[in-house]
Amino acid sequence: MKKLIPQFIKAPLLFTLLALISMGAGCNSQRSKKSSQKKTESKPELQTPEFNSDSAYHYIAKQVEFGPRVPNTPAHEACAQWLATKMDSLGADVIVQEGKVTAFDNSTLRIKNIIAQYQPEKNNRILLFAHWDTRPFADYDPDPARRNKPIDGANDGGSGVGVLIEIARHLKDHPTYPGIDIIFFDAEDYGTPRHLDLPYKEDTWCLGSQYWGNNLHKKRYYAQYGILLDMVGAKGARFYQEQASLDMAPDLVDHIWNTAATIGYGSYFVFQKGGYITDDHIYVNKHTGIPAANIIQYDPSTRTSFGSYWHTHDDTMENIDRSTLKAVGQTVMEVIYKNRY
Repeated sequence: MKKLIPQFIKAPLLFTLLALISMGAGCNSQRSKKSSQKKTESKPELQTPEFNSDSAYHYIAKQVEFGPRVPNTPAHEACAQWLATKMDSLGADVIVQEGKVTAFDNSTLRIKNIIAQYQPEKNNRILLFAHWDTRPFADYDPDPARRNKPIDGANDGGSGVGVLIEIARHLKDHPTYPGIDIIFFDAEDYGTPRHLDLPYKEDTWCLGSQYWGNNLHKKRYYAQYGILLDMVGAKGARFYQEQASLDMAPDLVDHIWNTAATIGYGSYFVFQKGGYITDDHIYVNKHTGIPAANIIQYDPSTRTSFGSYWHTHDDTMENIDRSTLKAVGQTVMEVIYKNRY
């Protein structure tokens, strides 16, 4: 029921009411902030487990043993089964999201996104992701006769997955405060090949993450933030701050890079801007709004801005370095284990 306020007291009363509301809102805001702060401070800081680079190296080698993991091939099918089984053995609730997507040449690809959930009952979540497929072409190989053959993808395809499996090994027995989702996206690297002189189409890349974005494994899925690992195992790799990541998640990028510097890996994580890279984090953000950072090797001295091995037949285990794996893996673990929300 509305009550009429006499005209002569309306103005001062309104002023008083506004002042009280403002004070109340301020108090509520302060109480909310203090409550949130107290909740965070009341949680003891978790000890970050030690990332084992030998284990990560082994997980990469295991993927490479299957051969090139190109959609619609037996090697791809076998590796998908191994990944799902492995994550299940490490205590995750695993979903294998199967689908069909259309490639740049209008062929149909049968894809599998491997989704591993830790503490799925928690609403507050962090998303870690990488792509597990490999390039069906070696379009930058120096030998033109070998450019139509698929690559091993030890670094570009294997390394991010290997690091995340090693992180998952710890999540089983040492849970974080937020729930963690690890997704291995398929068909990231099936984009238009450069050596065939075809018109470039950006959306021919990252087909698995695009499919997931249109078919989320949970309705209205959301996470605090996401971290993408792509090409994180090469010798001498350096990780610049990728431009799309800075655009969508500047605070997250700064936090990751500062964390790396704090724990002794500042030589790997360079405080300089890298390029704008079409990668899975773009589509994760586009479809869900989740701010995401891409940890990806960047080398401005090469013609591709990636390692010299990139999209060639030199992307083999010989290029994988345990020290690089350690720097990336330990940094990501420090970020997620020190998250007390």
